[in-house]
Amino acid sequence: MRADDATQGWPTFIRTAAWTTLGLAAALYGFVIAMDPYGTRVTAGGREVPLMDINQRYMYPQIARAALYDSAVFGTSTMRLLDPEQLDARLGGRFANLAMNAATPWEQAQLLGLYLRHQPTPRQLVFGIDRHWCLPEDVRLSFRSFPPWLYEEGWVGDLPHLFNFKSLEIAGRVALARLGLARERMRRDGYGVFTPPESRYDLAQAQRHIRANSSPFLEGDEATPVAGTQGGAEPFPSLVWLSRMLDLVPRETRTLLVMPPIHVAAQAKPDTPDAAREHACTARVLDLAARHGTTVVDYRRPSAITTQDGNYWDPLHYRIGLAARIVDDLAAVSAGGGDAGDGTYRVIRPAE
Repeated sequence: MRADDATQGWPTFIRTAAWTTLGLAAALYGFVIAMDPYGTRVTAGGREVPLMDINQRYMYPQIARAALYDSAVFGTSTMRLLDPEQLDARLGGRFANLAMNAATPWEQAQLLGLYLRHQPTPRQLVFGIDRHWCLPEDVRLSFRSFPPWLYEEGWVGDLPHLFNFKSLEIAGRVALARLGLARERMRRDGYGVFTPPESRYDLAQAQRHIRANSSPFLEGDEATPVAGTQGGAEPFPSLVWLSRMLDLVPRETRTLLVMPPIHVAAQAKPDTPDAAREHACTARVLDLAARHGTTVVDYRRPSAITTQDGNYWDPLHYRIGLAARIVDDLAAVSAGGGDAGDGTYRVIRPAE
């Protein structure tokens, strides 16, 4: 082949390669749109998409939009093990668990807003109140990616955000799940057990995590601000989001604020600045609850369950058996019950 013939062939090769690349990209993009990996086109009562991502921030918006659940749990990983099926049986209604690992108050508020736009009169709501709410900064984002576009209405605006390799990966997982070749990451009601199987529980290892005040289930410190933080004169700025969340909840909705049980090793030591700050934050939470007619269930105390190492995987995360007990406790409180007889929790009702 002459040199000039080879030179003349380059434009054809480049055009062919470009069109091939564009065609492949279009085909892959079409596959992603068809699989709808984040359920952007899910509507009330419509077909749900298998939940295949590990970041609940991308998965839970479709649960909210589906409007299949008249009750829901919000919070962080300290509320994730409450099983919606057990809540259904003990409290009534149809629950979704929308608690997200390391969820900031702002992120929880975004999810609640989306949920209420599609389920405006929920039967019951349970909010987990933990240390995130008592930080001196208004933490908007954590180390986990948050997609604000998934929390807006209308799916057309979501399309540009689906043109990436992550969406392609999740779309592939969705396709495998629909073919029966892969298991869904979590149930359609948002429930997923993120702790190891109970058969693998190792008390000695759990005690090491408890004493070191560390968690094997977190990629970093849940309380670490990453972006979008604000300080100021307000000592607990995140509680503004709690007030706004409670403002959105209809009066007829039964609402519980739950301070989940963490190991006593992770609780503030008495007569310390941390304890004083926690006490002040709790007082503010109780005031907000009273003003909104909301009951509070407070497990955050030394008790028979928070002093027992065998109840925990680490200082923050309890085992499945304790999660089932909490469901029973919440059912008793919802039925009008008061403080636990064994002192494991106290109940503060609006009139008190």
